[in-house]
Amino acid sequence: MPGTRSTLLARRMLWARLAMSGPHDLFARYTFGHPERAAAELRAVLPAHVVSEVDWSSLRREPGSVVDPELRETESDLLFTASLRSGQPLLLYLLLEHQSSVDRWMALRMLRYVVRQLERWRQEHPESTRLPLIVPLVMYHGPDGAWTAPRRVEDLFELPEGEAERGRWRALVPRFEYLLDDLTAEREEALSARSGPPLARLAWLVLRYGRTGELARRLPDWVALFAQLQATAEGGEHLVVIIRYLQWTEGKAVHAAARQVLHSLVDEQRAEELMGTWAEEMIEEGVQKGLEKGLAKGREEVLPRVRGHILQLLTARGVPVDEAARQRILNCTDLDTLDRWFDRALSATTLSDVLDDLAQ
Repeated sequence: MPGTRSTLLARRMLWARLAMSGPHDLFARYTFGHPERAAAELRAVLPAHVVSEVDWSSLRREPGSVVDPELRETESDLLFTASLRSGQPLLLYLLLEHQSSVDRWMALRMLRYVVRQLERWRQEHPESTRLPLIVPLVMYHGPDGAWTAPRRVEDLFELPEGEAERGRWRALVPRFEYLLDDLTAEREEALSARSGPPLARLAWLVLRYGRTGELARRLPDWVALFAQLQATAEGGEHLVVIIRYLQWTEGKAVHAAARQVLHSLVDEQRAEELMGTWAEEMIEEGVQKGLEKGLAKGREEVLPRVRGHILQLLTARGVPVDEAARQRILNCTDLDTLDRWFDRALSATTLSDVLDDLAQ
């Protein structure tokens, strides 16, 4: 069956990317990389006047990342474009923070990322005399309590003592502030009440409680939300993604709670399939062996499979691939590039939708 083959292919590519990117990065990007779910996150945090002025039907995800390579396993970033109702362009930059501790220098890092996005935009629009609006947002779900780092870059400068003196000096330093969605500071009731698709609401809850030791106790309380998720058009795939994420990141108590939730949604055989076949699939794909030998070795073993999966996905979507493009994919050794091509291939209709600068 074509649908079954396509679903299996997509899942295998998700498993390969788990070894490449890490479970937090994959789960966050899978969830909030989709415009509808990204809109739910943005609408929950942006000021009301901005929410009312954005044409949310125009929200589109853009390719590329500006996160520093050494931080790829603690962060992932997503860039979206939208239009205001007036027609003015808007860039919405979402950084998903997976660190184990609060980073005091986040304001400086976010400023750097925003500048990189603007420089890229300038290269692509050399005729423009103005920059687009860009709104930076950090989503944090670390285990060390609420976010305490400065959100304004001017607060990082050492200024002379005295209120009057500081005010005068502050006017001379760069001004920049990012928005923050601190999931650790939100109560369960507030996150459950947020407006958005079931996957987004479950993701907020799982990320919020995933490192607190409370997740196993709380999971059974979310059965109704899991049921809403399963009832959606892509509910089966979304359910698999959440279960796999829990299996990758949590302990036996969470696994038992997840099994309890599954048994309330599907028959026993299907529940055990979802819970029990993950280890077999990892072994089959060679991922487990790679992880045991270390992340670097694991990436080396996964690379050839990812290249092949990209080609298979293009074939499954009916996208013709000429020999030059095929060799370009097979010879690629850059994980960031393969990651970008994977994201594009999921919805591609032509080869130029996937490969960078193909038209040139």
